[in-house]
Amino acid sequence: MIDLSYAEHQIHYVPNFQDLVSTPFNGEMNAICWTRKLIGDFSEIVKKVALNGNITEVEQEELRELQLNEQGQLAREILLNDLKVLKAHGASPVLNVISYYDRDDSYPLFPTDVYSFHVDRSPIPTDTFLCTYYGDPSEILPNSQGTQKILIPEIRVELEKLYDGADEDFESFLSENFFDLHYQAKPDACPISLGLGHLWRLAVDHPGSQVPPCLHRAPKEESGQNRLLLIC
Repeated sequence: MIDLSYAEHQIHYVPNFQDLVSTPFNGEMNAICWTRKLIGDFSEIVKKVALNGNITEVEQEELRELQLNEQGQLAREILLNDLKVLKAHGASPVLNVISYYDRDDSYPLFPTDVYSFHVDRSPIPTDTFLCTYYGDPSEILPNSQGTQKILIPEIRVELEKLYDGADEDFESFLSENFFDLHYQAKPDACPISLGLGHLWRLAVDHPGSQVPPCLHRAPKEESGQNRLLLIC
């Protein structure tokens, strides 16, 4: 278990996939975790995938064709099954080997890339699913421990300087440039590692959502290992 007392109202743990997808978010609870201790050698898969840039999507056909030892084969079966059950649920999972993500340097104020705590937004009801099988895991942040960056006075003043007002109102400018999706961790914040092998479902900002969206970010690649990540 990854149970942490300060996040006990945010995270709900379940023992199987069906509970993961059927348990409704409510109140402060906006992250559901199917806790698992996986078997198999996921590092072998990472090492044998032919990389294509900093992010390589691993297609199922390629995954099946990899020549793997017994432990690698066990890991492959888990990956294929996770892809299968998520697709049957109606999701569109993608399996990636990630060396690093591109950094955003469009604006000097703050980056709007995935290394920053952010929320996902959708025009239709949906959820974000993710699982790190190998490498540095993703992190989430309790909503009470983050401040929307556009509400920080000194940042908002600088954003207003960037806004020329020609074609849209200020709030639309913030939304269209994704500034409103990003959060700054408070000084005493305690980010929560999502760990390895656990399949997570995170709440998304969408019309009709009954809970606040989950703040999350990609990890800095401090270990030097490529990540094996499923996300949709």
